[in-house]
Amino acid sequence: MASTVSIGVLHSLAPDHWVPFVGIGHAQKWPKFKLAWMTIVCGLGHVGSSMLIGTVGLVLGFSLANLEGMESQRGHVAGLLLIGSGLAYAVWGLKHIHHHHGEVDPKRSVTLWALMAIFVLGPCEPLIPLMFLAAAHGWLAVALVCVIFGLVTLAMMVGQALIGYSAAALMPFKKLEAYSHSAAGLVIAVTGGMIMFIGI
Repeated sequence: MASTVSIGVLHSLAPDHWVPFVGIGHAQKWPKFKLAWMTIVCGLGHVGSSMLIGTVGLVLGFSLANLEGMESQRGHVAGLLLIGSGLAYAVWGLKHIHHHHGEVDPKRSVTLWALMAIFVLGPCEPLIPLMFLAAAHGWLAVALVCVIFGLVTLAMMVGQALIGYSAAALMPFKKLEAYSHSAAGLVIAVTGGMIMFIGI
């Protein structure tokens, strides 16, 4: 249980767990409640998809190596999606400045569904090995690991997103506000690149 908590905290420090919410939330001027809600929903998809894969693997008797390979592929896909969606959002932001004078068109803005798809595909790498270790103590231990890891991850994601959002609001960016969408897109793309190429 102690390992689950500590690993949950450390893995959630990775910028892909909170930077996209800070960038998009700041650019689209989300209220803090919406920021927290979006983060929770995407976090549930992120953790839940790995819980499902780990559970299926345990039931069917897959080896940990097989599932870790699958998680690695999911990580590659999620990184590409972060880069692609970030760059697309940055380009849209530049066009938006010239054609819409800084007003947000909600139909073309980044939606919960786009973020959700990225986070569902994004692996929660440490969870499946923890589930396999817990399996030696029975299904109750596996369930406890999943619940504790999930709660810690969600708390970290929401906490960091809110702190980052509040910090961004204090920055003197008024003159650059028209470029906030493009800046958010570039930050998301860089985050995806860091995940893929640096392995954080």
